[in-house]
Amino acid sequence: MFILIENGEVFAPAGLGKKSLLTVNEKIVAVGDIDRKHVEGLGLETEVIDAFGCVVTPGLVDPHQHLLGGSGESGFASQTPEISASEIASAGITTVVGCLGADTVMKTMSGLLAKVKGLKEEGLNAYMWSGGYNIPPTSITDSVRNDIMFIEEVIGAGEVAIADQRSSGPTVQELARLVHDAYVGGMLSRKAGVTHFHVGDGEDRLAMLRELIEKHSVSPEWLYATHISRSEKLMTEAIDLAKNGSWVDIDTADGNLAECLRFYMEHTGWEEKLTVSSDASISSPRNLMEQVRTCIIDEKLPIETVLPLVTSNTADALKLSLKGRLEPGKASDILVLTKDQWEIREVISLGRRLVKGGEIAFSEQFLKDSDRRISLEGHKANGGKQPNRANFAFEKALTARVESFVCDGK
Repeated sequence: MFILIENGEVFAPAGLGKKSLLTVNEKIVAVGDIDRKHVEGLGLETEVIDAFGCVVTPGLVDPHQHLLGGSGESGFASQTPEISASEIASAGITTVVGCLGADTVMKTMSGLLAKVKGLKEEGLNAYMWSGGYNIPPTSITDSVRNDIMFIEEVIGAGEVAIADQRSSGPTVQELARLVHDAYVGGMLSRKAGVTHFHVGDGEDRLAMLRELIEKHSVSPEWLYATHISRSEKLMTEAIDLAKNGSWVDIDTADGNLAECLRFYMEHTGWEEKLTVSSDASISSPRNLMEQVRTCIIDEKLPIETVLPLVTSNTADALKLSLKGRLEPGKASDILVLTKDQWEIREVISLGRRLVKGGEIAFSEQFLKDSDRRISLEGHKANGGKQPNRANFAFEKALTARVESFVCDGK
């Protein structure tokens, strides 16, 4: 199968101007001036996408989604549903990494692995972290190291909670053992092997990560801290950590990405070490693209500043060498977006068109034999206001924000 995308303005994520892209099955084979007649003359099946008036970008890479849903903090009834393949694809996300959080009892590692495998069968690139908030970490095999080495989808350890009341109160020595284990597992299996840290709003902030680097022979690039926008103090510490070589991540659950990015850049943060994630569970995967759109269209931040944070930077952090860039030999994970509003017109994942003309072009496999009809919409959906975090202060939403999720068995 050939897919030819022509007449679009390409950001790879660097701006290349008006170019064409040609993909064959799962790979990009050419970017530049491509003769359509020559391609069609080969006599092979070819789909042509006219991207006139559009931008063409890599598919988004989301390093942090609670794919099994969240357990909530108001009892069993506050659990949220699993995130569906159509939710992810319609948000422009072609690569996703699933994680567990505070709950590693009802939400299990084996269940997460099954979910990741299912998303892969639907046409998405899907991976996962081994572990959760707790130390010692929960794993599928007898250790996180073995999970990383022998389970294809596991790329690192996390999300481990620090500076948070919900953490298991790990010692620095315990964290050092985990980080070294993850690194060795990644080294031996040619994977990222990084440890993904959930950072809470505790006063010690990133102190334990600094101590890991200073006293426990931990290389900074083995550490990947998320939720760094909880406060200005935490952001400042995260900027220093990134300058030392660690990866840091801002989530979009609170809807203030532009404000956070301006703070990061005004305080000379290293953009190449920063990523952005959705943290979807209560909030929707679509927040990632919505916040990118706000930064570029409403706040006028440069495309070439914002786009790497959700494409190439994340691919580099996770050592996914085929993701995050539009180049020959890379994966054919591609978005076509309207230039004026960055609305999603096409989503291509591994050469498969999951969104065509702005509409989902596939149906989850479980619907084939199902007669279920489910419609769930969070109270804060459809334009509801996001919680206000003045000075990045932590504030919980009083009502859940869940993406409209429709399963119509046919």
